[in-house]
Amino acid sequence: MAATGRTSDQDDAQLTAGYAAYQRGDVVAALEIFEQAADGAAPRLRTAALINAASMADELGDHRRSVALFLTALTEMPDDAAHQRPAALVNLSQAYQHLGEFDAAQEALEQARALLADSTDQGLLRVACLLSLTAVALHRQQWAHAGELANESLGVTERFAPELAGHPLMNLAACSFETGRWELAIDFARQGVAAFAAAGAAASVAESRQNLATMLVRAGHFDEAEEPLLASQEFFEAAELGHWSGIGSKTMGFLAERRDDFDTARAYYLRALDQFDATGAVVDAADARLRLATLACAQGDLAAAEELLDASFAAYAAQGLGMHCAQLDYWHAELLHAAIEHAAQPDPDLVARAVSLSVPAALAIDAVRHTLPNGNQRAHWHRTVAEPAMRVAFRCAALAGNGQLVSDLIETQCAGTTLDTGAFTDSPAPALEFQLFDPVPAEQITTPALQLGAALADVAAAAGVPVAPPPRLVDDGRVVLADFISHAEQRYGRPVRDTRVIAL
Repeated sequence: MAATGRTSDQDDAQLTAGYAAYQRGDVVAALEIFEQAADGAAPRLRTAALINAASMADELGDHRRSVALFLTALTEMPDDAAHQRPAALVNLSQAYQHLGEFDAAQEALEQARALLADSTDQGLLRVACLLSLTAVALHRQQWAHAGELANESLGVTERFAPELAGHPLMNLAACSFETGRWELAIDFARQGVAAFAAAGAAASVAESRQNLATMLVRAGHFDEAEEPLLASQEFFEAAELGHWSGIGSKTMGFLAERRDDFDTARAYYLRALDQFDATGAVVDAADARLRLATLACAQGDLAAAEELLDASFAAYAAQGLGMHCAQLDYWHAELLHAAIEHAAQPDPDLVARAVSLSVPAALAIDAVRHTLPNGNQRAHWHRTVAEPAMRVAFRCAALAGNGQLVSDLIETQCAGTTLDTGAFTDSPAPALEFQLFDPVPAEQITTPALQLGAALADVAAAAGVPVAPPPRLVDDGRVVLADFISHAEQRYGRPVRDTRVIAL
């Protein structure tokens, strides 16, 4: 019996009513019902109601409130409700992810995974935990690890919860897209939309449509993106889901920007920024400021653009998103480079700032390709992300008249790639079947040589051979780009060069 005199049947009825409200898309009503159910309920049912209320708050974009409700539920959880703890931790991680607090999200997930390690009857929750771990890896742009988790979660989902197959499919779409397999990614995303539709999950259909639209936009298929984007936006706005509406507004702003309709684009970006700020989605808010900065620069207001970029960088850095920071520095340097080229008299301070941003960013971005699992993905990253960043670094160095820096950048790009020999310490050298990937005969390579040419290194990576980060180069006793390497590793919090040294 609850303290208020309610019976357990009445408490259960309230929980059922809240779930019914959620199923029909009335998330606001569901939150209110669950909070009412929690007030004065017996401990076990109070915990369930608090967890459900927290999930509703997260859906509505009130992520801070969601975290508080989850933590209350976990603190008050009685022993006879301990089976609810892993689920609460997994859902708590989702709220932390929306806030950009990935360390807290990871901690919650690891706790849940440990609790589930010996479980034989919580297959559905194992699915959710794997999906959330994948999401954290995606947020951190750990594409190879995310791909492994997505594949694992698809297998677990097919075994325990086939109705949830849309989630790993969408994660596979994200991993594929970010590693250059765009058509495969779009196919995975369409499969995800269809899977959610077959399961009758309206909210998930809307979310996956929005993700599909984002991929189509980034792939340049702007006309194809309109239909899924508008359909998803209609759902999110009707359901008052501020965070998701903000993502849609940002994407609609980008479409307007592509049409050179800057006023409409700005209105959408500002709307998105308001929605993100209101829901505490700090990373998404930083993304919106980045788009506003691009608009400001396009209209000649470089000072406003740099102020917005600095705010975005601070937000990314606070969340430990080093690669976001590096990519932002690259875009920032590109904007500065364009402003310098259009100026009647280049500003030396502006040129120096462009160099200080572009070179460390290019080094960090280029290093990412050595973490990818195969040569095709590495080639795509190099072509679409690293090469443009390095090109800006070269141009800024040339504008500065720094011949030594230009020469150093050339040397680092021509140095090739090293095998990760540490990976073979406890095993014999593998027989590399290069003929499956490249016309180079296998017998030409019998042991893992330390130094590979750039093209052959991609073949090695495609074959599954571990590839190390680029080496540090020494020229006449001087480590090439030493100051820029140190600055990049400190600024972005990730290694950009191997500890090994090779003399030129």
